[in-house]
Parts: sequence; C-alpha cells; structure tokens
Amino acid sequence: METSAFQKIYTKITQITKATCSLKAEGIGYEEIATVNGRLAQVVKINGDDVTLQIFSGTEGIPTNAEVVFMGKAPTIKLSDDLAGRFFNAYGDPIDGGPEVDGKEVEIGGPSVNPVRRKQPSELIPTGIAGIDLNNTLVTGQKIPFFADPDQPFNQVMAMVALRAKADKIILGGMGLSNDDYLFFKNVFDNAGALDRIISFINTTENPPVERLLIPDMALTTAEYFAHEKHQKVLVLLTDMTLYADALSIVSNRMDQIPSKDSMPGSLYSDLAKLYEKAVQFPEGGSITIIAVTTLSGGDITHAIPDNTGYITEGQLFLRRDTDIGKVIVDPFRSLSRLKQLVIGKQTREDHPQVMNSAIRLFADAANAKTKLENGFDLNDYDERTLNFAKDYSRELLAIDINVDIDSMLDTGWKLFGEHFNKTELGIKDELVAKYWPEK
Repeated sequence: METSAFQKIYTKITQITKATCSLKAEGIGYEEIATVNGRLAQVVKINGDDVTLQIFSGTEGIPTNAEVVFMGKAPTIKLSDDLAGRFFNAYGDPIDGGPEVDGKEVEIGGPSVNPVRRKQPSELIPTGIAGIDLNNTLVTGQKIPFFADPDQPFNQVMAMVALRAKADKIILGGMGLSNDDYLFFKNVFDNAGALDRIISFINTTENPPVERLLIPDMALTTAEYFAHEKHQKVLVLLTDMTLYADALSIVSNRMDQIPSKDSMPGSLYSDLAKLYEKAVQFPEGGSITIIAVTTLSGGDITHAIPDNTGYITEGQLFLRRDTDIGKVIVDPFRSLSRLKQLVIGKQTREDHPQVMNSAIRLFADAANAKTKLENGFDLNDYDERTLNFAKDYSRELLAIDINVDIDSMLDTGWKLFGEHFNKTELGIKDELVAKYWPEK
C-alpha cells in the first residue's frame, strides 16, 4: 500500500462479484468513495480489515491486481448560491457545459433534523393545479408522493408544479430519466425564465442505475443548505422513486442479501424514510417540502414501494386518466393530504372547506349514478345532473392542465353548483350560500 494526501492505494483484490470487490485495507470509513481500475466505487461493508466496495458501473473486466484508490471521504457536494440554475450529475459535477461550482464542501446524506428543531407545518404552497390546491392542499414541510402509472405525464406535472409553486428554490432529482425527459425539463425551465431558482441533479437511463442512489441525497443536502442557512422555502421534486428502489434492489441482490417482499431489500422502509424525513419546517422560516413520483406497475398500490411510501408520507396524490373527458386528473377519491386542514379556510377563503367537501360528495353521487347506469337501472333527474356536474368538475377543476389561483377555483366551484343544482342540494351553510351563490 502507498499513500498520498488523504488517499490510500492498494493493488490486491481478494474477491470480485457482479457488483462488488473486496480487499484488505486499514483505516477506511463507511460510505467512503474510491476508484477501482479508474471506476467510481463506494465502501458498503467493513468487517475488521475486510472492506467491500460497490462499483457503480459494474465489475466486468476488472483484474485482481487493479489499482484501488481510497479518497478518504464520503460523496460530497460544494454548496453555494452558484448552484442555482444549473444541471448536475449524481456526483454533483456540472452537465450543462457551465463552470465548476465553488463553495463549502459538505458530505451528502447526513441525519435528518432533530424534531426539537422543527415547527408544525403551517404555510400553504399553491401549485395552480386545482386537484391539489382545492382538494389536497400542500403545506410547507410536507412530504407527499404522486402515485401514477408509468405511461402518465407525471414529469409534465412535476415541471408544472416547479414553475407554479411559490417557492424560493426548487430542486429536481431525476432518476432514470430518458434523454427526452431530461431535455424536456431543461427546455421548460429555460423557456419559463425560471432557471435562476431551479437546481437539477440528473441521472439518465444512459448512466449506471446504481448512481441513482446518490441523487436524492444530493438534492436533499442542497435543500438543507438553502432552507437552514438561507431560511428559504425549498421544494424538492424527486422522480421516479420506483427507479430509485429498483437500484436499491440491484445492489442488495448483487451483495447476496435475502430479498424481502417484491424482491425489494429488507431495508426499503428505512432507506425511503431516511429521505422523506428530511422534509421540515424550521422555526426561523426556512422549509423543505418533498413531492416525489412513485410509478405503479399495473396500478398496484400494494407493491412494496408504494406500500412503504404510504406509511412514511403525509398522504398521496393519485393521477388517473378520466375516460369521460379524456384527460389526466388528480383523483379526489384516492388522493389525500393529511396536513391540508392546517391551512384550508385559515389561509384560504372561508368557503374553501365546504366547497371542497360538497364538490367531492356530488362527484361521489355521480360515481353511484354511473354504477346504476352500468347495471341497467333508470336514472332520475338528480342522477343526470350529478353526471353532468362530474364531467364539468373534472374538465374545469380536476384536470392537471388547469392553472388558476385558489379563489378562482372556489369561484368555479360555485359556478358549477349554480349550473347543476339548487341551493338546498349543496349542504353548505346558509350564510356562505348567501355570500357566494352566483347571480343568474
């Protein structure tokens, strides 16, 4: 072994598997970064002086006398205001042709914030999407996933949320993006002139899948810098967490760990929780809010990835294609924000909770009418009106391409009530009806 500044160099590998190699080495730290034959690797196991390294791009063609160089540190990122508007890879290197960023070097993936330092989330984050703002309002410091089928336009929804959300910084962590998706995000942010508040960490399908494991930590460590040190409202968008979990399972399988449900590693819950628990509202005003996409295979909500995610997060946003209007909507029945009651009717208009509840109840009545129709029963006048209301409600409020402020959403709700129902059918308090019922 020879050493140069902080680096230790070895040339004798004792064992090589599909993804890992092992050797005898001293004074090595867990999660330390190394290169093996010039390929990037990370320490995943230490037993006495037996060290196992995971090689990100796989071990094919690596000889037993390959040079192993330990860097003396875990993966880091340089943090400064210069990150804004830039695109980086999983290692924090620029991929947009711009210069290297100078700043304070920080190890990624530190612990989440001590609960004592947290404040109850209480500030509304408007996104302009009525299926979210009206029915499943988001709050700063919340963690919530989008559950969507792989063929749904969830990256478009993510980009819309990024552009509309009232946040100081938006950090995108893209895992397993196709090149088209990467260029889509780049162009959308560029054209909207919003690049100055967006920071992106991107792993595409052309990069090794295992590199995806670094992306959320890169994004969240950056978020902590802006939220904690700069007291900014930071929104972190992670897409797609299913591909992140798949990368976890690749690693655990290659390390011969016994898989758990759906061939996922037994550590899946804690691996996901470690990321999602970084969502926080600080008393001094900064916050980290996490919105993540979890794609479902065949709509299966019981799969280990969405199942574990649901235990950790504060609700979920469920995208589905509405066949009646041919658009993707935020499904009001399967979506839920567990923190919305902290802001609706308090930071939004007084009629918000009642308009939300009445609209969803009438939408449910329409679903019942549809079932009657499918089973060959006759519909009454009220059933017909609920079906017409449901189409308008989906088209004018639930569809993800609606971009309006919350007051306009509420006004649209009242307009639809007025078009399809009489005042007594709403079940809304008389004083609110008197104040907001649309004049014919």
